[in-house]
Amino acid sequence: MGDKREEPAQVLPSAVEEPLDLIRLSLDERVYVKMRNDREIHGKLHAFDQHLNMILSNVEEIVTTTEVDEESFEEIYRQTKRSIPMLFGRGDAVILVSPPARAT
Repeated sequence: MGDKREEPAQVLPSAVEEPLDLIRLSLDERVYVKMRNDREIHGKLHAFDQHLNMILSNVEEIVTTTEVDEESFEEIYRQTKRSIPMLFGRGDAVILVSPPARAT
């Protein structure tokens, strides 16, 4: 039996050499950012720095809150959405940044 090893498919373009390069390629595109305290934002990325401070426009923020029903003790999840024309996001609150899906 021959041991055939497949080479991994190249997922990222060769322009990505460092993690922040992936975010740089997402400038002027809509991105998804997961923040601390159960916040998620979708918006057009205009600028960022090495701390992941970001400036986004046309932002939709989704805040998920959890409450416990006093009678049944079940957790109730609620989502609150709001639109923000321009937002400065502080980098220490960023958990994840997802670039837009690219067609291959």
